[in-house]
Amino acid sequence: MFTDFGTPPNAAAFRSIVETRLKDQRDNAGVAETLTVEWRGASLHVEVIDVPLKALFYNPGTHRIRAQRSLIPKLDGELTADPWSSESQDYLKHLLTIRPSEPDHRDPAFDELKESLAEHKQIEPGLITRDGILVNGNTRCAALRELNSATHMRVAVLPASCTWGDINDVELSLQLRPDTRRDYSYINRLLAIDEQRGQLNRDLAAIAKSFHTTVSACERDQWVLAQLRDLIERSVTDEGASLRLMDFEGAQEKLAELYRAYDKEHGKSKERADLMKEARLSAITLDFSKTDVRNINADFLSNYLESTLPQQYREDGGAAAPSSVSIPGLNRNVKAAGPNVSAARAITNKLLKAKAVEAAGDAATPAQSSAASTIVDSYKKAFETAIDSADRDERLRKKRRAAPDRVSDACKHLEQSITDVVMSRGNSSLDEGAFDDSLEQLRGVLAKLAVEAQRSIDLPGNGLAWLIGAVEPKQAQQ
Repeated sequence: MFTDFGTPPNAAAFRSIVETRLKDQRDNAGVAETLTVEWRGASLHVEVIDVPLKALFYNPGTHRIRAQRSLIPKLDGELTADPWSSESQDYLKHLLTIRPSEPDHRDPAFDELKESLAEHKQIEPGLITRDGILVNGNTRCAALRELNSATHMRVAVLPASCTWGDINDVELSLQLRPDTRRDYSYINRLLAIDEQRGQLNRDLAAIAKSFHTTVSACERDQWVLAQLRDLIERSVTDEGASLRLMDFEGAQEKLAELYRAYDKEHGKSKERADLMKEARLSAITLDFSKTDVRNINADFLSNYLESTLPQQYREDGGAAAPSSVSIPGLNRNVKAAGPNVSAARAITNKLLKAKAVEAAGDAATPAQSSAASTIVDSYKKAFETAIDSADRDERLRKKRRAAPDRVSDACKHLEQSITDVVMSRGNSSLDEGAFDDSLEQLRGVLAKLAVEAQRSIDLPGNGLAWLIGAVEPKQAQQ
């Protein structure tokens, strides 16, 4: 369930400010500005007032930066322990300004928001609780504070009965409107869908409607998040380092293609689907391009990678794979993955642990970082060579299939022409002259095809023998 972070230390004083300003506004004769929000299953119009910018608190539970919280584990721990301290609030502000896919870089979208606020001022109001917690408008608040040109922020105020459950629901409903200016990052969107399904137990169709997507897309996103969590669990080192969800922020399209490819292959063979998945996940972890990852199929490991990856990274430690595994809570055993899949997982695991050490940065010793870099470089070179070979073979297969595929396509068109001829008999609509000219053209093309096929094929099969006899290629050459 979502976390209850309690109330900020100055909650009572801020509630007094809110009540006073709401009363002053109601006492005025003018029409008050309102904001419409989804509140406990119905629309609610809440009043908008100006409040001191410095008195507001960033929302520690916002979905916008949920995956990025793990960027600095020490500060993430402090944020959980005391979300209202100046250190925690500064950390939240920092997370709101960075690019989700590249946390070491400032987000250009944040700077664009700053420029817009500097030029046009605040157009849309934020949304707060009466304790001063920003439910919506966290990023705008951070931008306004950096501008140093505003002392107040326009905000709508939720009812006094607002709980952390309400904060969670209202924030999602506002951010998922189609006209939202700054969408959640990819991973944070996955987490928001997972929270709605796994923790709040909402129906998948209702979640899809809220997120303006489809049920199948939500199922895909749940599958992807499960794979990422599995990768993170497998990446944990003896020293406690691990990959983070945010490390896969830029892999959205590659993960979506993996889901489609896995689903298609799984219908034929689960083992082959798992082999392909493990190899593709390794390539995604190594940040190969989408076009490179497409070259990886179920035979990639055995046909290409085994010959390029050093032997020490292909050993599984000598442990035999179990014949079955138990399902927690059900007291049932199911057949475990085969030895080929176990070997593929072992290869992936070595890479994941090395990448986890790299992601740890200064928390790892120089010796650990050096060893991890060596492993990652070896994997990178092995995958580059293997992918190049797979790509070359695929292009060769396409060339070999080009002529047969074109003949097959021509046959489909001819089959359709048979239907058209039959249909034309009913209303005498066939242009007989044009049809005869087309058949003459077909005869000439088939004659040329027979000549070139004879030059390319030493021992004609039944199909080519028929073609040679049908069009008399010797006459066509004259």
